[in-house]
Amino acid sequence: MPTHLIPGDTTLRAIKPGDPRRRISDGGGLYLLLFVKGGAHGWRLDYSINGRRKTLSLGTYPATTLAAARRKAEEARRLVRDGTDPSDARQAARAAAREIADAEKRAVAGLPPAGSFEAVAREWMATVHEIKVSAGHAERTRVRFEQDVFPWIGTRPITSIEAPELLSCLRRILERGAIETAHRAKDACGQVFRFGIASGLCTRNPAADLRDALPPVQTRHHAAITEPARAAQLLRDIAGYQGHPVTRAALQLSALLLLRPGEVRHMEWAWVDIESTMLTVPAETMKRRKAEKANGPPHLVPLASQAVTVLSDLRPLTGSGRYVFPSLGSAARCMSENTVRSALRRMGYGNNDMTAHGFRAMARTMAAERLGIAPEVIEAQLAHEVADALGRAYNRTQHIDARRHLMQAWADYLDRLAQGAEVRTFRPAQVHR
Repeated sequence: MPTHLIPGDTTLRAIKPGDPRRRISDGGGLYLLLFVKGGAHGWRLDYSINGRRKTLSLGTYPATTLAAARRKAEEARRLVRDGTDPSDARQAARAAAREIADAEKRAVAGLPPAGSFEAVAREWMATVHEIKVSAGHAERTRVRFEQDVFPWIGTRPITSIEAPELLSCLRRILERGAIETAHRAKDACGQVFRFGIASGLCTRNPAADLRDALPPVQTRHHAAITEPARAAQLLRDIAGYQGHPVTRAALQLSALLLLRPGEVRHMEWAWVDIESTMLTVPAETMKRRKAEKANGPPHLVPLASQAVTVLSDLRPLTGSGRYVFPSLGSAARCMSENTVRSALRRMGYGNNDMTAHGFRAMARTMAAERLGIAPEVIEAQLAHEVADALGRAYNRTQHIDARRHLMQAWADYLDRLAQGAEVRTFRPAQVHR
C-alpha cells in the first residue's frame, strides 16, 4: 500500500502563500498541485492506460476535500483496471449531460429532440422543401407529417429507424383507406432520410426498402367526354345554358382555352389583350415548381376568334373589376371552384360523365385524333412539362404560330361539332334555370 504523506485536512489548511513545495503527494498517483487557478490548490491523478501516461483533474481544494479527492481517485483507478480511460468517461458523461440539458430546453421551447426524425424532417422542410415547392405543396407536406408520421416516429433518433418501423407507421394510414396519402408520406420520408444521409445525420434510407410494400394507387382520371357525338351535345347544352351568363361564358372558355379550372377561375382582365388576341397567364399562377413560378416565363394562350367573341360579350358584365369570372357574392373574389361543376350537373352531366378538368382531356384527345395536331404542340399549350427538346421549344414564344393555329383549329372544330357538321347524333337540348 502506498504511504500517504497527507494525514488529513489539518495539514492542508496549514499551507500558506510562499510555501516552497510545488505539490503534496497522497500516494497512488494522487497529489495536490499547490497554488493553481488564482491561488487555489488543484487535485490531480496521474495514471497510465494503453501505455500512455495521463493526468486527470479531480477538482480544487478546499471545494473538493481530501476525502472526496480520494473517492474520485479510487473510482478513476477502477475504470483504469476495467480498461476504460477516466478522461474519456468524463467527456462522455459531460456530453450526455449536455444532451439531456439541451433536450430539456428544446422540450420547453416545443422543439423535437435533436437528431430525431422530426427535427431532421423540419430542417429539410425549412432548408430544401419550402424553397423548391409552392407554399400550398409545402403546407400539405407539413400537415401530412404532423398528422400521420410525427406522432409515431417523430421523437425516434433518425439513425435508429428501420424499414419495419416505418412500414408500421404507413400502415396506420392505409387502415383508413388513404393509399395515395401513404405513398406520398413514404416519398416524403424518403426525402428526409436522403437529406439526413447527405447531412451526416444518418447512414441509411429505410423508405427505399419499402418500394413494393404498399398497395398500388388506383389512378382515377378526371371524367371527360372524348367522343364527337357526346362532345357535340355538350357544346349545344352549353350554348343553351339558361343559368347566369357569366357561368355560361366560363363553360365556353373552359372548352376553348385549354386552361386548368383554377386558371380559368382566377383569370384577370389584365391578362387579356383583345387587340393582339392573346391571353398572358403569369408564371406564379401556373401549376409549376416554386422556382419556375418566381422566374419562369408566363404561359401564352392565343385567343381564337370564338374566344375573343366570348370575352368581348363578357366585358360589359365583369370588365370593371379585376376578375373575368368574379364570385357572385363579391367581386373581390374569383368564381368558386364548384360553379362550373355545378353547372355541368344541372345540365345532366354527372361526376362520371364530365368534369371541369375534363375539357382539357377532351382537347388533348380530340385535337390529336380528329385534327392531326402534333402532340408536342398540344402538350405545350396545355402547359404540360415536356421531356424532349422539340416539345420544350414549342413552349417558347417564338413558336407561338403553331399554337395559334392549334387554338383556332380547335375552336373551329368545336363549332362544327355543335352545328352537327361532323356528327349526326342529336338529342334535344335541355333548358335549366
